[in-house]
Amino acid sequence: MQVTDKAYKEHKVFAELDRYAKFYKQLAMSVFQFVTMGTKATYNIDTYAYSSMHGTLESIKIILLAGRINDAYALLRKYYDSAVINVYSNLYLKENFSIEKFIVEKINNWLQGNETLPAYRVMSQYIRASERLKPINDLLYGDDKYKRLRDRCNDHTHYNFYRYVMLNDNEIHVENRGQLLERFRRDAQDIFAFHLGYVFFLNDHYMMSSDYLDALECNVQPEENSQYWVAPFIQDIFNEVITPERPDITAAIKANCAMQLS
Repeated sequence: MQVTDKAYKEHKVFAELDRYAKFYKQLAMSVFQFVTMGTKATYNIDTYAYSSMHGTLESIKIILLAGRINDAYALLRKYYDSAVINVYSNLYLKENFSIEKFIVEKINNWLQGNETLPAYRVMSQYIRASERLKPINDLLYGDDKYKRLRDRCNDHTHYNFYRYVMLNDNEIHVENRGQLLERFRRDAQDIFAFHLGYVFFLNDHYMMSSDYLDALECNVQPEENSQYWVAPFIQDIFNEVITPERPDITAAIKANCAMQLS
């Protein structure tokens, strides 16, 4: 059953969730060509991580359309967890992979189903302690925004307050339901910016357009510096979402890579 309230149904959160989901689907396909070093996988493990995020965001939209903001927050926490796991696994591989340590056991064992990853708090602390990530950490952890966001997700997930119980019943009149939906929209946007900030700071080559590799596959000399061209769909997401909201994140990424991100 969907909510019939016109203002609710036409809230921009739904278009934005569609935008994020579409982006992850495109990113999953785009990074497939980059094999993940440090594991026995013959593919890029992030492909399936991003495909999963695409599915989670689609599920969030369906649940929100049914008016169940409380359940949607539980899935938003899952999306946040997925972002942290993705950043942690990429960072851990970069900091532990070497010729002498060709297989990074912690991540490889996780892929094989033989070992779980650390608890969320441990992964988060590992990310925040990284000198490699200091420029982006200083931006994303400069205040307690993400702690408060995480607390909101936990409050909804664990019914820490009775009012959250009521948000799963769309037949109950909740006076500030529109404000709560807007709060949800901002939280989803902040997680999206958080994830992309880290992903492209760590893996700037993930921004690469297909032109360079397409030329090599066709035995054609690639255009000069085409390895630094940014895929149009990635440039679009920065132009439309990241830069307008977090120009500091865009600036940090540009300052630490050779990719021609505008």
